[in-house]
Amino acid sequence: MISKKNFAKVSATLGAVALGVSATATAANADTIYTVQSGDTLSGISYKFAKDNSMVNDLAKKNNIQDINKIYVGQKLIIKSDGEIQEYNAQNAANANVANNNTQAAQPQQAQSQASQSYTSNASGSEAAAKAWIAARESGGNYGATNGQYIGKYQLSASYLNGDYSAANQERVADQYVASRYGSWQNAQAHWQANGWY
Repeated sequence: MISKKNFAKVSATLGAVALGVSATATAANADTIYTVQSGDTLSGISYKFAKDNSMVNDLAKKNNIQDINKIYVGQKLIIKSDGEIQEYNAQNAANANVANNNTQAAQPQQAQSQASQSYTSNASGSEAAAKAWIAARESGGNYGATNGQYIGKYQLSASYLNGDYSAANQERVADQYVASRYGSWQNAQAHWQANGWY
């Protein structure tokens, strides 16, 4: 038999658990910035948020997508908790209560401790433009973006970064990777445009 004292403890514990579940359900309704990933389709994105294809036409219309079969990696959408879809821009992101689907809650410790390092890329002119184009497609220019094993602004494999996720190291490693694999950022951009990755 449960004493009154133990009954009160059990009741309080169950009440706390119930409130915790309620708080979690409320937090799950936050607006979301959705970044298009390789392999995504409008119908797939719609299914993630509405569990059916009902959002496809709204996604295309509100984001000026002419061909529903063509979306680009790195393209950003704000999907509000009420299901409304808005094109991602700085104003919408600042006004929205946003949970980004590509970033982890905590940055790796190495990135914070080594952020003071500096690196200056030697890319300029059309090379710098190609580098910026790739960064925009891969992560929206976000050094903290993650996608599985791919990290940062240029979505480099974590093995290339050797645990140092600082902006300076991401820039350095990206320049080295592109120089060794493609010879130039323009060649890397041409490869990305032909294949959807670099």
